[in-house]
Amino acid sequence: MDPTLSPDLVAALVTIGGLVTAGSLAVLAARRARAARQRQIDAADQPRPPLKAATRTLEIEDEAHGAAAGPAPRPEEGAGTETAEETRESQESRPDARILPFERPAPVAPEAPPPAPPVTKPEVVPGQALALGSGLAKTRAGWVSRLGQIFSGKREIDPSLVEEMEKVLLTADIGVRTSQKLLEDIRSSMSRKELTDVEAVWGFLRQRCREILSLPTKPLDLAQKPFVLLVIGVNGSGKTTTIGKLAAQIHARGKTVLLAAGDTFRAAAVEQLEVWGQRVSAPVARGKEGADPSSVIFEGIKRAKSEGIDAVIADTAGRLHTKSDLMQELQKVRRVIAKADASAPHETWLVIDATSGQNAIAQAKIFTEVMAVTGIVLTKLDGTAKGGVILGIVDQLGIPVRYIGIGERVEDLRAFDAEEFVDALFERPRPASAA
Repeated sequence: MDPTLSPDLVAALVTIGGLVTAGSLAVLAARRARAARQRQIDAADQPRPPLKAATRTLEIEDEAHGAAAGPAPRPEEGAGTETAEETRESQESRPDARILPFERPAPVAPEAPPPAPPVTKPEVVPGQALALGSGLAKTRAGWVSRLGQIFSGKREIDPSLVEEMEKVLLTADIGVRTSQKLLEDIRSSMSRKELTDVEAVWGFLRQRCREILSLPTKPLDLAQKPFVLLVIGVNGSGKTTTIGKLAAQIHARGKTVLLAAGDTFRAAAVEQLEVWGQRVSAPVARGKEGADPSSVIFEGIKRAKSEGIDAVIADTAGRLHTKSDLMQELQKVRRVIAKADASAPHETWLVIDATSGQNAIAQAKIFTEVMAVTGIVLTKLDGTAKGGVILGIVDQLGIPVRYIGIGERVEDLRAFDAEEFVDALFERPRPASAA
């Protein structure tokens, strides 16, 4: 083996040696800096000489300097300079310096924000709501009034009376099927001699109408939390207004409500729901314009569950001119609601405009073919003579009426009572002598 070191090995050894030397120098510099810093700390910890001694040293130096320079000239009388005695008296007359404690100002509590104005709960006060009889005045002045004119002045029953009743009922908005059913019942009762006079026929007609409308219903089960109410119907039927009034009435019972703006294709519907939400302190679940209605309602139910809200009322679109698309959309909404809550929707109500007359029956049939409708809300009864359509809807579809709208106020959306409704519908005008 050649004892001569290769150039690479020599370069490596030189590099290593340089690194070792640099490291040693760095350690030595660090030790010196640490020692210098320790000396500074020790010097800072030593007590300083008293100020009096320093002052005495200065006085001695001044005296020595004065002795060398000669005696100092005396001040002239009246020059205004103070003698040592006067200076001492002046210092003694001064009060001793004191350190006054710093008085911190008392902490000022932040001003509380002004209390929010209380939300007035709508209450249905007896005598304040629009009377049901007044709300049905136009309907009563229609076919019911014409029936009353047929009976007026007659005491006995004859075939011509039934024929005149048939004309009135068939031209009324209760529907042909329901009209024929009423006429057949009257004829069969007459053949059995059960109806012997006009008053008996009038009473029989009232009783049959009451039986048609008296379908079994149960009150809203708000014990389920959240109670989910799905509201459907065509645009312009008063759907969104009905939702707002229902929310106000539920809020008046001390329950919390969330409104789900499922009619995402109509910006006005969302804005209207937000106005109602502000009135009753109800949050509104909404999406962007044109968003999927199912997702909006789904998120609303999830939010109600997380926040412990008692009820969710969901609005939906109502574009009847695209019937197939609308029905598919409603079916999707129902399926998605079931994913958010397996027991929901707990109620599905169909809102119908009473002013549409027999068209309302056709609309109801379209919706009930694809949706499990559990109740009917009949709106705008106070503005039409076609309120008799309620008989045709209930008779042909077998769906109970849950609410009726007879005015603009919250309390004018009334829970439906068949007996009260029929009594108001068939109420006869009082004679002038009795007024």
